[in-house]
Amino acid sequence: MTHHWSDWSTEELLAAKQSAGVRTSLVVPARNEAATVGDVVTRVREALVDTVSLLDEIVVIDSDSTDATYEVAADAGATVHRSAEIRPELGSYPGKGEAMWKSQFVTDGDLIVFMDADLHDWDTHFVPGLLGPLLTSPDVVLVKGFYERPGERGALDGGRVTELVARPLIALLHPELGDLVQPLAGEWAVRREHLATLSVPTGYAVELAALVDTAAALSSRAISQVDLGLRAHRHQALLDLGGMATQILAASLRRTHGVTGTALDVDSAVLRQFLPGPEPLDRIIATEERPPAATIDAVGTTGTAS
Repeated sequence: MTHHWSDWSTEELLAAKQSAGVRTSLVVPARNEAATVGDVVTRVREALVDTVSLLDEIVVIDSDSTDATYEVAADAGATVHRSAEIRPELGSYPGKGEAMWKSQFVTDGDLIVFMDADLHDWDTHFVPGLLGPLLTSPDVVLVKGFYERPGERGALDGGRVTELVARPLIALLHPELGDLVQPLAGEWAVRREHLATLSVPTGYAVELAALVDTAAALSSRAISQVDLGLRAHRHQALLDLGGMATQILAASLRRTHGVTGTALDVDSAVLRQFLPGPEPLDRIIATEERPPAATIDAVGTTGTAS
């Protein structure tokens, strides 16, 4: 089902939260986002923690930053954890998905909202908008945001990787997700108990994997989407998008049995790209996945899931 962020007032959501007796967490995975993460944390804290109690905690997961992301986020009022230091006995991988997976061990919200740290032209209604379906529709377990991107042609497009990789994959292999406007959007929300059942790619494929696995386990009716209005963020370099696309393809193929009856099961791939000059650029693209958090005991085990 598709909603608009304005479908619920803050008062309605607060009443629903109190009636359900649930806690809510905002998780912001961040890597070298010192320029923007402070504004994200400050604005959300002032609007949704200090003014009203719709959020119970704001947690930034610092994914191996080399700038002042940790300090800026902490000064803005977030609880900040370095991804590599969360459950160190489980090891650590670089990547957005790894930070999101690790967040399950340092947050306590029954409902978890994820937001990217590199936001421009956005507003704090993103958070209540994403919480709306979870607080008012018991059968919904995952909520995706979508938005217009100001100043761009085709303002509702989801970006280059979405249009050239994710949408074709969905059309061919996951048509039950075809109504989602921006399947790779970094703004989404999920019930903790459901997130804990999902295998999580350590890189950029976390959003698509969560959608595919949720639809397979519960049907696409368990997924809702919300129009969040406007949102802009920093664009990735084209060669970096090749790595993102490789991770998304790997996650999809890992979940799809091909003509041989077996799914892709590799933890890395060599992506060969070409720049001016005689030698190609070979990049090792990690495609490993973390197992469902619910399968991790108190002592901790390591491994990948497929």
